[in-house]
This record gives sequence, structure tokens and C-alpha cells, in this order.
Amino acid sequence: MSTPPLHRWSALDGQPWRPLSGGLINDTYLVGDPPVAVVQHLHPLFPPRVNDDIEAVTAHVEARGMCTPRLLRTVDGALCEGKWRALSFVPGVTHHKLQDPALAAAAGRLVARWHQATDDLEHDFAFSRPLAHHTPHHMQVLREALDNHSTHALYDEVAALAEAILAAWSRWDGDLEEPTRIAHGDLKISNLRFSEEGDGLCLLDLDTMGHLPLSVELGDAWRSWCNPAAEDAAETVFSLELFEASASAYLDANPLPSLAREALAPGIERICTELSARFAADALNESYFGWSPEVAPTQGHHNLLRAKGQFALSESVRGQRAAIEAVLA
Repeated sequence: MSTPPLHRWSALDGQPWRPLSGGLINDTYLVGDPPVAVVQHLHPLFPPRVNDDIEAVTAHVEARGMCTPRLLRTVDGALCEGKWRALSFVPGVTHHKLQDPALAAAAGRLVARWHQATDDLEHDFAFSRPLAHHTPHHMQVLREALDNHSTHALYDEVAALAEAILAAWSRWDGDLEEPTRIAHGDLKISNLRFSEEGDGLCLLDLDTMGHLPLSVELGDAWRSWCNPAAEDAAETVFSLELFEASASAYLDANPLPSLAREALAPGIERICTELSARFAADALNESYFGWSPEVAPTQGHHNLLRAKGQFALSESVRGQRAAIEAVLA
């Protein structure tokens, strides 16, 4: 990690700072005691123009009465300093896994409010990731990783898992041509901020915003929210209890037409399978996702662990398809 250039923000100059762990992509620092800002050094994937999108969407959401982090201007009035940016700090609690149905319901209500707040926003994103949730692309990346890394120490184990992932994707029965809407793009539970009392406050980590099908947006949310074991476990089960709590709360706050509801169950399985493919590919490529030596001895081992967990989750979703659809009916 690098030293954040706090002198470029007048309110942050001279403040104490410390690195924050847990993020998979950007290097993140907490500034102030008590905290007043979060400063980040962007991953090469994200160009500075992504901040233009964050500024537009957060201004709109704030105008609709929602809490949201806002970009802090530099001493020159810019939204960022090269690859560095600063955001206001929202006090509260971050959870890395869910086990409480009440908290799952709060998550559903929060995201429903955010979707309603952005329903009337018309925005052409300066930065977009058209392949971010293009599942056929990620399956191809997995195949290429297998072709390119046959001598990797983890190859045999990854290859066996990859065969199962690719077979599961070939059986998927959803629709890849759904309409899109403005979406957060990465609604894992740690990207939601809660109050100490358990109410949903705001969404965090806004680099992934763009236009996505709702089934992808919520599928990614539910694969995170309804996995009580979180992402660093090989054996996972999709919790129908957490799903019912969050889905019912979302739909109560933001009712959806029947066609949109019908797409949601396949979307959960799709995203679990897609993410298992992404983690499996990076178990060999070792080039994208962050990792923790406290969890696994190498980046490859950590991503293989994640891949196993997400694939087990996709199989659990498939096995509970009828019950999931009943909740959404």
C-alpha cells in the first residue's frame, strides 16, 4: 500500500490514517480519529472518470433524501487526485456476512429505496464494464485459464471444479436479454452500511455502478446476503430464511411486475455460477482478486476456496428453486 496524499484535501491534511482491510480491489484507508473520510487508491481497472459517475448518482440519491457517501473535492476543486480519491465517512456498521433475518430485511429495504431513488435518473456512464456480468465471457475466461496454466500447482483441482462449473452453466435456463436499469453492480453485504440498531443507511463502493438487469443486480445481492458462511468457506448453503426476509422486504418497499419477479430466481443461480467461474479462473491467473494470507497460503488457494464456496452455493440455489420462486410469486 502507498501513503495517501492527504495534503491534496484541505480538510484531511495532517489527519491520522490507517489502512482498511477486507476490500478485494481498491486500496482503502480510513482518515481521522474519529473517522472523517475514506481515501482510496483505485485499482487499474477503474479510471479516474469513474468518479464523474459517482458524483452524478450520489448527488441524485442525496437529493431524493437518502444518505450516501459523497466525493470530497481536492484543493483544486477536482473530484480526484490522479488515482486517489476521498469520500465522506458514514458512521455505522459493516457486516461481512448475514445470519439475522431482521438484518436481511433491512438490507432488502435499503436496496429497494436506492432503486426507487434512481428510477428517474437518466445518466450516461462515463465508465462502464460491459463484460462485468457477461456470464458467457467469464466462462470463456475460465476455459482460457485452463488452457494457459496447465503447469500451475493447483491445475488439477481447479480443472475438476471448472468442469462442474461449465456443465452447470450449460444447464442454466434463464434469459440473457433482459431490460436494464441503473444498478449498484456489487451488492455484497459488506457494501451496505447499517446503523448500530440494524437499519440500512447507505450503499458503499460505488465504482461498479452502471446499467444491469435487475435479476443480475439482486442475484448478486442474494448470493451474498443468503450465504451465512460468507465467501471464504468451501461448504456453503443458500439460506431460504434469509432470502425470504430480504426478498419480502424488498418487494414490500418496491413492488415489481410479475415478469420481473420471474427472472429473479434464475438470476441468483446465474451469479453464483458466474462468480465461481471468476474465482476459479483467478485461482490460476492470480491477477485480479485480493487475498488474505490469514485465510490461505497463496492467492491461488484463496480464490480456489472462494470458487468452491460459490459453486456449492449455486448448487444449493438450484436445489431450492421451487421454494425461491414461491417466495417471489
